[in-house]
Amino acid sequence: MSSNLATKLREGTKKAHTMAENTGFIACFLKGTVEKESYRKLVANFYFVYSAMEEEMRRHKDHPILSKIYFPELERKETLEQDLAYYFGKNWRDQVAPSDATQSYVARIHQVGQSNPELLIAHSYTRYIGDLSGGQILKKIAQNGMNLTEGEGTNFYEFKHISDEKAFKKEYRARLDSMDIDEATADRIVEEANDAFGMNMHMFKELEGNLIKAIGQALFNALTRRRARGSTELATAE
Repeated sequence: MSSNLATKLREGTKKAHTMAENTGFIACFLKGTVEKESYRKLVANFYFVYSAMEEEMRRHKDHPILSKIYFPELERKETLEQDLAYYFGKNWRDQVAPSDATQSYVARIHQVGQSNPELLIAHSYTRYIGDLSGGQILKKIAQNGMNLTEGEGTNFYEFKHISDEKAFKKEYRARLDSMDIDEATADRIVEEANDAFGMNMHMFKELEGNLIKAIGQALFNALTRRRARGSTELATAE
C-alpha cells in the first residue's frame, strides 16, 4: 500500500514554506545579511526544538509507523551544542533559554509525542528535509555573513553520518510513501506540518527586533520586499 505521503507533504506545505522564507529574518538571511546576536538566539531556540523532537523520536523508535523514519544520523542536538559552545562559550547552558514561540513549539512536540505520535512525522519532515536541502547554501551564507572560518559555528549544517544527502532524501521520501496509513491520517500529518511551519515562522519573527536594531529599518525594508519562491524551497523539491 502506498500512502503518497511524501508528495502530499511537499504539495500541501508549499504555501507555508514560501511564507516561512518570506519572514523578515529569513529573507535577510537568504540575501546574505546575518546578524550574530539574532543568529545565536536562533541556534539556541533550535537546540530546544531539536532536543524535544529527538527525545520523542527516540521514545517512539519502535512505533509501527514512526520507526520507518527513525534515523539517528539525522539528529542535530549534538551539533547544536557544539555551535552554542562557539557562540556563547563553555558555560552556554547558563545563558540560553527558549523564547516564547520556542516554548510553544516544544510543548506541541511533546504533546503530539504523548497523544498522536504519528504526527511527529510532520515535525521531522519539516525540519530535517529542509536542513538536508538548504543546509549547504545556508552554511555558506552564515560563514560569509558573520566572517566565520570553516568548522566554526556551523556544525548544525553538517550531516557527517550521511554521505549522499540526495540519495538519503530519496530514501526518506520512499519510507514516507510506504507508510501504511489511511487518508485521514495523511491529511492530519500534512496539517501538522503546516502548523510546524507556522511555529517556525513565529520563532523567526521574534528575532526581527534584534536584526532591525543592528542593520536599521531602511535596510531591513529593502531586503524584505516581496520575494518569489526561495532557494531552499527549490532545493527541497529535488
